[in-house]
Amino acid sequence: SKIRAWFKRQDRDLNLVQGKAMLEKELRRLGMNDFAVETLAKDFEFRSLDDLYVAIGTGDVGLGRIVNRLIEDAAPKDLALFPLTPREAKPGDGGVTVLGLKGLLTTMARCCNPAPGDPIVGYITRGRGATIHRQDCPNILRMKDRERMIKVTWGEAHQVYPVSVAIKAYDRAGLMNDISLIIGNENVNLIDIDIKVAQNLASILMVLEVSDISQLSRVLNRIENLPNVMEAHRQHPG
Repeated sequence: SKIRAWFKRQDRDLNLVQGKAMLEKELRRLGMNDFAVETLAKDFEFRSLDDLYVAIGTGDVGLGRIVNRLIEDAAPKDLALFPLTPREAKPGDGGVTVLGLKGLLTTMARCCNPAPGDPIVGYITRGRGATIHRQDCPNILRMKDRERMIKVTWGEAHQVYPVSVAIKAYDRAGLMNDISLIIGNENVNLIDIDIKVAQNLASILMVLEVSDISQLSRVLNRIENLPNVMEAHRQHPG
């Protein structure tokens, strides 16, 4: 019994360390290191942040869910670190796009029932994404929590956002071809690239057009798993 308990404890410690490292790496890779993670345990109904790290380490909680929750609960100063400015917008079917946060769940407010074409505003609600109100809705005008209001627009069903990505790798034949295949398979546009090679070390800076943070995460993960690639992460300007 004591031996089983010892092994269980060792497994927990290992999963805790691995889960914490996995989350920190993902946030660093997406340029989200400054996002506060303290409330995540409560958000996911764990007793402590350590318990959440263990769940990440065992695979019970996916990193994508955590990233989306952080974005949903983020303060405006955090979202400013992450601004994905629309580069292209095509007329859509009257849906709502949250600028820079395409994956965020949106629901129409029943109090004012906004219709396509109405001036609208989004209000972030914990755990339920954003509620869409008319800008002149009495309820939204009474809201004191102004920092939870976000800019939304009608009819932009397909948007892409330019993101700078930095890659470090040991140079090899076919490296850029492999990276290009990943980008193409994800239907991501490569709009700019700068490659420097010194002492067999390749530093690649590229600008990609992505549709949302999940797509960016997939691309970075697949590139980082290529042979000879040391790291791939989002690069903030400046």
